[in-house]
Amino acid sequence: MRLLRLLFTLSVALVAAAAAGAGPDRAESRLRFEVSLRPGLVPSPQDGRLLVLLGRKGDPEPRQQVGIPDREDPVILGRDVRGLVPGRPAEVDGRAAIYPLISLAGLPPGDYFVQAVLAVNRDLRGINRPGDLFGAPVRMHLDPARRARILLELSEKEPPDAPPPDGEFVRYMRIESRLLSEFHHRPIFLRAGVILPRDHGKDPARRFPLRVHIGGYGARYTNVANWMEPGSDFRRAWESEGAPPLIVLHLDGAGPFGDPYQVDSATNGPYGEAVTRELIPAVEEKFRGLGTPLSRFLDGGSTGGWVSLALQMFYPDFFNGTWSSCPDGVDFRGFQLLDIYNDENAYVNAFGNERPGGRDVNGDVLFTMRRELQIENVLGNGDRWTLSGGQWGAWNAAYGPRGADGLPAPLWDPRTGAIDHRIAEAWKRYDLRLVLQQGWPALGPRLRGKIHVWVGEADTFFLNNAVHLLEDFLVTARPPFEGSIVYGPRKEHCWFPLSQRELMDQMAAASSRPGTHPVDRDQGNPGRP
Repeated sequence: MRLLRLLFTLSVALVAAAAAGAGPDRAESRLRFEVSLRPGLVPSPQDGRLLVLLGRKGDPEPRQQVGIPDREDPVILGRDVRGLVPGRPAEVDGRAAIYPLISLAGLPPGDYFVQAVLAVNRDLRGINRPGDLFGAPVRMHLDPARRARILLELSEKEPPDAPPPDGEFVRYMRIESRLLSEFHHRPIFLRAGVILPRDHGKDPARRFPLRVHIGGYGARYTNVANWMEPGSDFRRAWESEGAPPLIVLHLDGAGPFGDPYQVDSATNGPYGEAVTRELIPAVEEKFRGLGTPLSRFLDGGSTGGWVSLALQMFYPDFFNGTWSSCPDGVDFRGFQLLDIYNDENAYVNAFGNERPGGRDVNGDVLFTMRRELQIENVLGNGDRWTLSGGQWGAWNAAYGPRGADGLPAPLWDPRTGAIDHRIAEAWKRYDLRLVLQQGWPALGPRLRGKIHVWVGEADTFFLNNAVHLLEDFLVTARPPFEGSIVYGPRKEHCWFPLSQRELMDQMAAASSRPGTHPVDRDQGNPGRP
């Protein structure tokens, strides 16, 4: 056993060294980017994460091409800056963190669209957030073997955070959360998009059930405008004869560390309490919701699949059912292809191979975990994926503890991928299968018939594995869970077999299901983290 562990450790070290470009003959780039701040653009010195993006195409702009790893991704360089002012440019060169290359010296010579971005928004972390600074892409020829000093300017500013104008049936809300503001010691806002039923204006005394929707990772509340576009699936269902009248509430997928996952957490703060005690009551009061546990329903996919299931579990008497598709890891023994409790390394599996992070329907690897985290290390302050505002950084902030510096404690080392199993223990509060299994005597009767899950068996991010582990418990649970788990053969992320009308009809039918007695809040909630 010791020999196997030694061989595994050695293979991890060799793979990590190769990925990091270790070696005495590593070349040095002769390119240097100098990023200046346009006078008058902002009133004070700026701190933030400075990015230089080198894209092969200019439409969309390189800053709008950053996301899940892809063959056509722009090269990204990142470093922290403090006190940036006009007349004192910040330098970005081969010492900066970089994606997807090992070093800037490996940049293929050619024509690029070069763009600078300064991410400064600490309340809505990520790229292209309100208040972030950027410059127009400049097309130029780059050759890392030739000395060049490239001047870039931050000349534009993202508009301030403000809801769009309301529509006839679409409304937007932005309220300051007392709970979150007290936690973060500064004003923190909750945002929501709302779609009203067609008959909302006919009878001022009529009240309606509430459908709470959570989108995929980072989905903004403004997506309700797309839902109401003529010809969309939702619009057709909303307009169809006999459609159940529901108020639709779309939660916002942006927060101080990326998507907040709408649950109470040590780093993000009390989002679950803020949503259930502040936002939903405000929506129901303003738009005439029924305001009863029987009349509230949840649905979502991917991130929204996990959040909708978690909110139903952590607030079992507040909601009356969840329709969760392709949920993020619901069992941390199958967190994508990672078992956070038993695996030694996030980037390299037990066989010494690079761990896949995504696949196509035929099983071919789209990208590895190391490559996916390389993006987040470049985007994150201090070259740390935990502060990237990206997918893995958001999970870490939602599920993990805070470190001594007050920031999210990393589940694994950003460079090597070595897992800290002490941190993994703290994640157990958000391992949904584990929470259900440990709390089933109290939770089971209150969740009877309320859990419905769908996932494709060829899910792009291997999310079906954790759903199977969840099902292994639920099918044996006593009392029976009386819900449903459905798999789609050869279906990718994010498969969902119901039409919008079918989903609405199922929610309407559930409103007549006998409910459970609400728990006194002072008694505590056995499902809450």
